[in-house]
Amino acid sequence: MQSKLKRSTKHLLALLVLLPMAVLLLGAIYMLGMEHLEGTSRTFLQSIEWASETLTTTGYGADSRWNHPVMAAFVIVSQFLGQFLVFLIFPVLVLPYFEEQFEVRLQPVLPPMAGKVLFYRYGPAIESLLEEFNSINSPFVVFEEDMALARNLRDRGYNVVFGKLAEDSSAFMRVDQAQAVVTNAGDHANATCTLVVRELGFTGPIYALADDPLYRAPMIQIGATEVFTPAHVLGAALASHASTRISPPAEGMHLLGTIVGMAEFRVRAGSPLAGKRLGDLHLREQHGVSVIGQWHGGVFTTTKGPETQVEPGAILVVVGRHANLEKVERMAMPIRRTGPIVLAGYGAVGHKVVEMLHDAGETCVVIDRVSAPGVDVVGSVLEQATLDQAKVREAGAVVLALSDDSESVFATAVVRNYAPEVPLIVRVLRTPNTARLYRAGADFAISVGQVAGQILAYHLLGEQVVLVENRIKFVRLSAGTLSGQHPWRNETLERTGAKIVAVERQRDVIVEFDHDFLVRPDDALFVCGSINSLKRYQLEFHATTAPEVRS
Repeated sequence: MQSKLKRSTKHLLALLVLLPMAVLLLGAIYMLGMEHLEGTSRTFLQSIEWASETLTTTGYGADSRWNHPVMAAFVIVSQFLGQFLVFLIFPVLVLPYFEEQFEVRLQPVLPPMAGKVLFYRYGPAIESLLEEFNSINSPFVVFEEDMALARNLRDRGYNVVFGKLAEDSSAFMRVDQAQAVVTNAGDHANATCTLVVRELGFTGPIYALADDPLYRAPMIQIGATEVFTPAHVLGAALASHASTRISPPAEGMHLLGTIVGMAEFRVRAGSPLAGKRLGDLHLREQHGVSVIGQWHGGVFTTTKGPETQVEPGAILVVVGRHANLEKVERMAMPIRRTGPIVLAGYGAVGHKVVEMLHDAGETCVVIDRVSAPGVDVVGSVLEQATLDQAKVREAGAVVLALSDDSESVFATAVVRNYAPEVPLIVRVLRTPNTARLYRAGADFAISVGQVAGQILAYHLLGEQVVLVENRIKFVRLSAGTLSGQHPWRNETLERTGAKIVAVERQRDVIVEFDHDFLVRPDDALFVCGSINSLKRYQLEFHATTAPEVRS
């Protein structure tokens, strides 16, 4: 039983034994000293009272003067002993005991795990996913080996177990009941967790988040079901945002050949477009272009009617004849996509970005603080001299793959001020910092939590994978129930978010429509929008895919 007591409890019990003994000993010495040195006898009870008053520093009453030097020295030592007891022994031995009694203790072993997902170690990669689990009331348990972090997670309402798996695997005794296991530690710790979980009889899926893709095969060999490398997926997402060669701005644009173009315009705060409603701008009627949607805060939203407001700082996606697009360009700042792509931060994520960009035939300029193979400019992205040397103003895009969110926020503001027209794509470590990066001037900000969360949500929650970026698409559809109506002036059409950018009639392709233009049943319509808006359009107007344009 004694071995199971906590250290603070043992200390308190020892104090409770030693304190009465100290009072009795001091009282006895005081009684003898008063009788033989002071010549004034005291009863044992009076001496005990003196000893207790001295040790607790509560006062002496009638006994306050001593003549013999030895007696005075004894009293002085006793007084210091009392101070030592109050200011050192009580805080060290007594207070920790009461703190432990009132503190909510962390669980040392897994609770019943039926229907729950076990996450081994907490980190940015699963931060967003756990919030989603909470929002839909899907049960989970986090096993954490860092005491401070475990307490923080418990205070946030998470079901947390604290322990050291490598030292004591008994905490995992109920893991065989779990729905799934996600390992989110280092590669070595993930391997240990996988082996322990399988040894304890768990037969369900184990999803491992690895740092190095080279460990994928060994991890699967020892029992992991799937191994993902979120940092590399994040690098690929950053590269796809930076290069139109990797991820074209619009799928299916070849259907229209060179007749129609698509352009992106950044809406400056002082632009005549900023803050205006599309219905007030009359871009279709006066300039012959259609606004498909706008990027704002990293989210692409399709326009839905004349009440849609153009947000200052947003990126408008506009479709129309090239000459008409030039008219709109004068009102907003065009997004230039020519020139090399500049990358700042050559870590694991940065290496993956550069690898993908080189594979796509892009020219890259790499900035890093440390000289290394592949680094073109050694310096800080926060310094203008470094930006000048990297020719950031001439870049087709800038990718910030820094490993610190605070530095990323400041670097975003610096680069945006230095090169306001260049697309700026930023890597985020913690998802909650995404909003700060957008306020600082980022065009797109992607976190490892978003990437890993989307991957794991598909496997754990059965959710369809949501793409990091909502791509725009052109499709060629039949007239459907839109026959007999104008291709622009239709409230139902506006609500879908899709736009009709051209009509093929026999061998002619019409991109500008008179007031009395009506769609015919045998017309083929070129419709543009996001994947979701196109689905809404097809359902609303019963439109089906039409054959491609005849040569």
